[in-house]
Amino acid sequence: MDKNKVSIVILAAGKGSRMKSPKAKVIHTICGKPMLYHIIKASQEISNDITVVIAHQKEDVQKQISAYFDNINFVVQDTQNFPGTGGAMKNVAPKNEKVLVLNGDMPLITSDSLKGFLDKEEDIIMSIFDLTNPDGYGRVIIKNTHVQKIVEQKDASADELKVGTVNAGIYAFSKNILEKYIPLLENKNAQAEYYLTDVIAMAKADNFNIFPLLVDETEFKGVNSKKDLSDAEAIMQNKINTRWMNEGVIMQLPATIYIEEGVIFEGECIVENGCRITGKTLIINSHIKAGSVIEDSTIINSDIGPLAHLRPASYVEDTHVGNFVEIKKSTLKGVKAGHLSYIGDAEIDEGTNIGAGTITCNYDGIKKYKTIIGKNVFVGSDSQLIAPVTIEDNVMIAAGTTVTSGTVAKGSLAISRTKLTLIKDFYYRFFDKK
Repeated sequence: MDKNKVSIVILAAGKGSRMKSPKAKVIHTICGKPMLYHIIKASQEISNDITVVIAHQKEDVQKQISAYFDNINFVVQDTQNFPGTGGAMKNVAPKNEKVLVLNGDMPLITSDSLKGFLDKEEDIIMSIFDLTNPDGYGRVIIKNTHVQKIVEQKDASADELKVGTVNAGIYAFSKNILEKYIPLLENKNAQAEYYLTDVIAMAKADNFNIFPLLVDETEFKGVNSKKDLSDAEAIMQNKINTRWMNEGVIMQLPATIYIEEGVIFEGECIVENGCRITGKTLIINSHIKAGSVIEDSTIINSDIGPLAHLRPASYVEDTHVGNFVEIKKSTLKGVKAGHLSYIGDAEIDEGTNIGAGTITCNYDGIKKYKTIIGKNVFVGSDSQLIAPVTIEDNVMIAAGTTVTSGTVAKGSLAISRTKLTLIKDFYYRFFDKK
């Protein structure tokens, strides 16, 4: 597909008051990314000229989207003087002859679903679908296979409100149509807004044909509330999980597994029920057991969990991480950490065993410090390693030991225990039971 044939404009200026949130609607997240991100990603597959119209919290919207894309044009809408979807198009200057106008609250759109707008040589193509309950949508009046007019719900008559064919909110215009009619828009309606749909009416009056394109309601679902947000995320999550299962990942009870957009699996992987995998995580030939949480980490030839937590910037290779183990910003290669441990800001080499209850004490209240553990180290249960500390190869740390800052030399035994004292009959005296 020639990406230079179509320009895409994404309308993302609205407040989204029905979200009942101080945050702009288009940056609410779905599967780990702002919903606007998903629309831009799909758009980039068919166009090299993408414009996003912003207004509400424009700096924050632009900042978040620019973190993912560096080739997006941003246009600020003058919502005070030119409110509405038509007003949003006032300062847009598309480069190509066909212009596809999308809404910033439709995160389930795919490039395939947009290709239908590009296959037809019409002056105007608009998306429609049929609903049993069309409440909240603009109605589309069709006669002789072409659109006669679009009526916003607030402006519709009683007969028009009975129509079940609704406007899905996506349009393809020839550039000359927009250049001709956008300057002629007026705001003489119940909302005192400039409607993009009025371009349809003016073009129809001038005998231009408006072709209605029936689209999949699921993919063109708009997000207007927190409930809509949840529904859209469930649909996208199912797509993500299905994709990876088709790529060979084994998932047990996939409906219980949350995997964000951006996670990558390679090789033979198993993900058990109740797992949460987020960020730029890479998992290769590994088994993620039930209830584990993985964030922005790399896991290679390893098994994790159940109920383990890998926090961001963890790298685990040829390693067993058991239940109730938390790892943060650490590298483990060829390590066993079976249960009940915290490993933070550490580097641990092959053959090392981390006993239950081991804690790397990496934070002094001001700064974080590193723990470096060499090969074939045996760390006994209930040990505290107070960073910065280096434990060289072939060392034994006795159970219950606190290793203070410094270096434990190769081949050593480190042990720090208070002498056990037994006080005869203390229990009876304390509870006065003798």
